[in-house]
Amino acid sequence: MNTPFGLANLWLEGDTITRFVALALLFCSIVTWVILLSRFWDLRNLRKLKPELDQFWHATSYEQGLQTFTNQASNPYYQIAKAASGASIHHQSQSSSRRELLQTLNYSEWMARSLKSSIDGVAASLQKGLTFLGSTGATAPFIGLFGTVWGIYHALISISSSGSAQIDQVAGPIGEALIMTALGLAVAIPAVLGFNAINRANKLFVADLNRFGNDLLAYFVTGARVKSGE
Repeated sequence: MNTPFGLANLWLEGDTITRFVALALLFCSIVTWVILLSRFWDLRNLRKLKPELDQFWHATSYEQGLQTFTNQASNPYYQIAKAASGASIHHQSQSSSRRELLQTLNYSEWMARSLKSSIDGVAASLQKGLTFLGSTGATAPFIGLFGTVWGIYHALISISSSGSAQIDQVAGPIGEALIMTALGLAVAIPAVLGFNAINRANKLFVADLNRFGNDLLAYFVTGARVKSGE
């Protein structure tokens, strides 16, 4: 049934600005769901890597422990542990003619900064897509509101041109206005909820990385991992 409040009527009877607003909201919605699904999938895979830490710490050597990590190219625990090993070798391999690094930072400070840099790099990679989600959640309602105002403007033009406020003359533009409002909210709400959920999950994962980094620092400085509760 042809209805002045349908999406098809919105596209067929809408002008360039109406269609642009609709396409902008559709684009934001598609990208939002792509980001949400991919980021939740990534976080799910990252959570599955946590049990590998026990295998790492129970290995007979550090190099053997590195081999216990799977998906090494995308495994943040492996990347941090590997970077820590490289930083330790770099510090200890400084020759007597190149002592600037050792004069500036002792071994503990150097390892602490190297581990922090590695963790910060992983934390930065976890932020991908969040800027778009935050921007979409903040702007989509206003984009929909703009479509609402434009629809009401069309309704007023119809009334002024006809000289009467017949419902059949203003129903279409008012329908556009209502649909734009709903579309703006439909795009913004998943973006905001997804942003908050992913941001919280990222903070929890970074906290795990920091604990792992502290254990690595203790291992390289003292030769033993700090046990829980000590």
